[in-house]
Amino acid sequence: MRRLWILATLGFVAAEDGLNAWLRYARLPHDIIKQARVPSTIVALNSTQSSPVYTAGQELQKGISGIFSKALTVTHETTETPSVIVGTVAAFNNSGIAIEIPELEEDGFWLSVKSDAVEIVGQNERGALYGAFEYLSMLAQANFTEVAYATNPSAAIRWINQWDNMDGTIERGYAGLSIFFKDNAVLSNLTRVAQYARLLASIRVNGIIVNNVNANAILLSDANMEGLARIADAMRPWGVRVGISLNFASPQTFGGLATFDPLDETVVAWWASITDKLYAHVPDLAGFLVKANSEGQPGPLTYNRTLAEGANLFARAAAPHGGIVMFRAFVYDYQHLDEANWKDDRANAAVDFFRDLDGQFADNVIVQVKYGPIDFQVREAVSPLFAHLRRTPSAIELQVTQEYLGQQCHLVYLPPLWRTVLDFDLRVDGEPSVVGTDILSGKRFGKKGLTGYAAVVNVGQNATWLGTHLAMSNLYAYGRLAWDSTAGSAAVLEDWTRLTFGLDGAVREAVVRMSMQSWAAYENYSGNLGIQTLADITGPHYGPNPQSMDDNPWGQWTRADAQGIGMDRTVSNGTGFAGQYPAEVAVVFEDVETTPEELLLWFHHLPYTHVLKSGKTVIQHFYDAHYAGAETAATFPRQWTKLRGLVDEQRYEETLSRLEYQAGHAIVWRDAINQFYANISGIADERGRVNHHPWRIEAEDMALSGYRVTGVTPFEVASGLRVVQTVGNFTRGSATATLRYPEGVYDVAVAYYDLYEGKASYELFLNDASLGAWVGDNEDKLGFTLTRGIDGHSATRITFKGVRICGGDELRVETEANGRETAPLDYVAVLPPGVVD
Repeated sequence: MRRLWILATLGFVAAEDGLNAWLRYARLPHDIIKQARVPSTIVALNSTQSSPVYTAGQELQKGISGIFSKALTVTHETTETPSVIVGTVAAFNNSGIAIEIPELEEDGFWLSVKSDAVEIVGQNERGALYGAFEYLSMLAQANFTEVAYATNPSAAIRWINQWDNMDGTIERGYAGLSIFFKDNAVLSNLTRVAQYARLLASIRVNGIIVNNVNANAILLSDANMEGLARIADAMRPWGVRVGISLNFASPQTFGGLATFDPLDETVVAWWASITDKLYAHVPDLAGFLVKANSEGQPGPLTYNRTLAEGANLFARAAAPHGGIVMFRAFVYDYQHLDEANWKDDRANAAVDFFRDLDGQFADNVIVQVKYGPIDFQVREAVSPLFAHLRRTPSAIELQVTQEYLGQQCHLVYLPPLWRTVLDFDLRVDGEPSVVGTDILSGKRFGKKGLTGYAAVVNVGQNATWLGTHLAMSNLYAYGRLAWDSTAGSAAVLEDWTRLTFGLDGAVREAVVRMSMQSWAAYENYSGNLGIQTLADITGPHYGPNPQSMDDNPWGQWTRADAQGIGMDRTVSNGTGFAGQYPAEVAVVFEDVETTPEELLLWFHHLPYTHVLKSGKTVIQHFYDAHYAGAETAATFPRQWTKLRGLVDEQRYEETLSRLEYQAGHAIVWRDAINQFYANISGIADERGRVNHHPWRIEAEDMALSGYRVTGVTPFEVASGLRVVQTVGNFTRGSATATLRYPEGVYDVAVAYYDLYEGKASYELFLNDASLGAWVGDNEDKLGFTLTRGIDGHSATRITFKGVRICGGDELRVETEANGRETAPLDYVAVLPPGVVD
């Protein structure tokens, strides 16, 4: 049984910036170290420095040194002293070490810990390295249990997709610039690339696409091929194979050909030549990722060729080198979808495009399918395409970067969302067809070895990798789930928390509690009942803008009007999407009564007055859920502040700042969504909360100097539909109110807008005594997609706690505009203790 020593306190905690993530190897307390039996020597059965087994030896030395302050020698020859021996099955046999272990699959490993004798046996070198990390993870968590077990991956493909652009920016990246590219070239310093590979190896990721799916063909230049070779050299010791995204039109735009028709002989020859050059530079190149005929990207449909013919063009070029092609199923017509046509539905696109092509793809093509048929929403129905690719291997595409889910400025732990997909049984031909254990494993359709996982991650140069410390739990969990699709969300999170923050029980309990609440909270205050995230889909995909979902050809429609909301995706009356599922599943989604309520508006267009099983109407559920989500988010800073002194000061303060921001922005979301649907439906909140804020003073109702009152777009992102802005771009302003609240202690919140390209200054006064000053500089602190507008993205709040107020006191905000940031104010809230505005 696992033995864990949990400490009430770990004493002084040194500052950390997050660069080591979960591989901190922090020294254990002395009383715990006394319980451990650590080998005295490390034997790595490969002396080649680029070998993952050699790397494993070095990592074991580093980890044991950090955890126990014990310096071990690494040797490459067996010894009689108690040792930790790491190597492949073949290396053990060649060294004359007798082992009896179960059969291992590719990348699998055997770990045996018996007192101070440790054997780590990999099926291959990657597997041996994974076993070393497993052993170090146990030690770092003070788990000194004697074990002997084998573990194999649930799927062969466990890849990362980076959406890095050649200029150094990152599409949907929220942690700074690229660690791979700058100015259309590979960076000269690849230190962070090697560090990234180390993190990926520790979670058993075995491949990475380093450039954006919206690919720039300049990557195929001779100089950049040499750069790719350097990237591969940096990642190879960690067992991470490098691949690249390709632009379908490269023969024309980069190669100078007159066409990029995949059946044209000159095009075929061009790609064969380019591929040969790539493999000459990177002999172990994993393969290619291709986005074609999607969102403006070129593809085979341009020439009336099929998507399979397009994919096979690359597959034939890569096959002689052992490369594979990941071909994205994210294909839809974003220009001609018509919401007025009741049958049009973007969700139908993947199955419509790929169903009849099953079996026409080359053997080394894997179709990469987003977990839902739209686009990484807070909840989606499982993509039915997984049920149709019986003769074609498939991989699921998840997203670690939180494009639609708070862009790492909101705590959203994603595995509970992923579990809804991985645990879903598609019941193909009436037989068990669970996405994770049956389909992605390759077992259901006999495709074992060519199926798996890809996750869009988008780390950047920020020391925290993803922009914030807590978001790294999602990257860690992705690797764990790709290896074992049945891994429990909470159990994985507990391991990550111990490795990241140490063994203190209070820290673990708080992080696990907040994280496990976070996805449900975000779904509540963004979009629920399957209506999607309700973010600004035509802009940054960040803040609230529900009307952006409709009246455009992007196809993320809600079909909200004055009477009802939701997409009718039934066969009987709607778009027919429900009929894309196998019969047992389709019949469930066809009927309002049997459709799970968390997907009700995904499959059905219903009146706002439709009564749910809870007895609430759809609209009242919306109101209540949005309030509940914001209330949960409001608890996160309070829970975190209890950990002061238990987490190092740097990570404590950085995390607290994010959680406080989230608590305020959750209120922005709550109010915007509720105000919009109250307006469009004309139905009041039966609890009288929506558009009724007794503790607020609207800025337009205050005594103003140097300010003007303006409207906003969209209208719902301002509390009273209006805001105030300074009259000039570099002028001063003030907004003053006389308070009429009973004497007592209050929290005072100021709601304002923090725009890009300007840093307005603010100071809050009570009776001429300053409560605090701040600057509108979220663009320097947060990583979300920046905007220049007064909208749901720039809306934010700052709160001053424990302010004693008497009736008749004067509250004043003094500001100074700075460029485009005209110190816009929405309201001031004076809140009694415990009240979530």
